[in-house]
Amino acid sequence: MSIRREIRGQVLIVTIDRPEVRNALSGEMREALIAVWREFRLEPDLRVAILTGAGDKSFCAGADLKEIGEYYRSMTPIERRENGEQHPGLGAITRNFDPRKPIIAAINGPCLAGGLELALACDIRIAAEHAVFGLPEVCRGILPGAGGTQRLPRAVPEGVALEMILTGAPIDAQAALRWGLVSHVVSGRELLDKAMCIAEMIAANGPLAVRAARDAVYQGLALPLDQALRLEQFQAEPLRLSEDAKEGVQAFIEKRQPEFTGK
Repeated sequence: MSIRREIRGQVLIVTIDRPEVRNALSGEMREALIAVWREFRLEPDLRVAILTGAGDKSFCAGADLKEIGEYYRSMTPIERRENGEQHPGLGAITRNFDPRKPIIAAINGPCLAGGLELALACDIRIAAEHAVFGLPEVCRGILPGAGGTQRLPRAVPEGVALEMILTGAPIDAQAALRWGLVSHVVSGRELLDKAMCIAEMIAANGPLAVRAARDAVYQGLALPLDQALRLEQFQAEPLRLSEDAKEGVQAFIEKRQPEFTGK
């Protein structure tokens, strides 16, 4: 198995460990990731996850192309579509599954095709200086089918997304930072430390509040502003009665760090 799992405090680090093929995901690895993300969702002591790749040559090259042909030959287009409507997709998070907790993509190298689609399914993205980003599928006569045509225009300006999708041309890390595709660019040796710093800041916050805030953002994006503002209050009101909210106020009064329990 080429999926490594490490726990540091309340942070889960998931590493795609197959650098000899640019961390491409085999079917077996995708099934392993399904189990990892389901466990992450259910384990209350794990509050944030970091997803990264082994080495510095690639974050993830997407699906293993040697298996893709066999997959397409094994069923009809209708069967593939029906299967896709149920399966959690590439990396187990691109469709039909929400971990309900933040995932940070620590992008350690080129992030292309399905690898970019996997990173786009994460909540926060940070990149090493030598990372590049692209969706080259049209150059192969196909389209980005694991969320790329939908998530990229939600992450960067529409014109930038369309240029990337329709030309297949990649952008470098600084362009990704400029357009908001990533929030930080650091050296490769600093990448995991930066991801851990962000993860630990999130993990120190009230887990109920983090989950509700995350839900409010994603659910609100699909609504008109007036409805989204009502949704925000729907998410906010129960938190005000939680033990975590009382602890947060008391800790502020006592000038100490709060100890949140998720209740």
